[in-house]
Amino acid sequence: MTFSVPPSGQCAQRSLCRPTLSRAEMGLLLGMAALLALAWFGPVLPASEHQHAFADQRGLWGIPCALDVLSNLPFAIAGLWGLVALRRVPQGMLDTASRALATLFFAGLLCTAVGSTLYHWQPQNAGLLWDRLGMVLPFSGLLGLAAAGRVSARAGWATAGAVLLAGPLAVVWWAHSGNLLPWAVVQLGGMLVVLALACLPRRDGALALHLGAVMALYALAKLFEGADHQVFEATAQAVSGHSLKHVLAAGAAWPVLSALVTLRNRRAPVMLCASMSGQNRAHIVGALRRLRA
Repeated sequence: MTFSVPPSGQCAQRSLCRPTLSRAEMGLLLGMAALLALAWFGPVLPASEHQHAFADQRGLWGIPCALDVLSNLPFAIAGLWGLVALRRVPQGMLDTASRALATLFFAGLLCTAVGSTLYHWQPQNAGLLWDRLGMVLPFSGLLGLAAAGRVSARAGWATAGAVLLAGPLAVVWWAHSGNLLPWAVVQLGGMLVVLALACLPRRDGALALHLGAVMALYALAKLFEGADHQVFEATAQAVSGHSLKHVLAAGAAWPVLSALVTLRNRRAPVMLCASMSGQNRAHIVGALRRLRA
């Protein structure tokens, strides 16, 4: 019996012909292409004529629309808290992509707090442009984290980069033409991508991010945003739906924070034991056994 070995050049040619994208990466790419086609070829979606007419117009301490302005503080708190928590995660516990994307997410929350505060202080299109540009950053960080955790690190980088490119273009196009559809695709279509990624198993060693909790908080935030006036009347004008929307949207940072805390708490004992000598570990194990006895 004889075996024929193909020439080395032929083997190299076959290896080059193999697909370089996994099925999940290809599916993510096709999904984003479909969203791009919808944003480009979809119907014009005009903005509401009453988009700046928020239910709660009351001032406080010289601040106009005070609760809509002050309710942006949770964004700043979550952003700062997240950056501090991220610094406390030792190197090696988190892969480079996840650490960078989490930094983008939390820093983006700070930018969102600033942009949204400026807009709600004096609601108009110019301020809304900066508000939406600030929102692009946490969107890109969150979608990148979701893709990195469920698909691959390079999918996380690519997804975040795509949102960082498409988001500002959609905002500028809305400011130029009045067509809100591209921005709606970035915002709501991005959440559909997160929903699809939530159906995939988490990669080994990836950040244990609960995407279902993120989706639930975001959906509640959008519901309260749409019911701005109804919530204001239902609460006897105590608080508006838009103010509560800010709090719930900032709460979407909690699953990311929780994942970082869980990661640090789970691996810290392992690293502590690894850093000890064998004799020290034996003394500790013996002491623990004596206490149990």
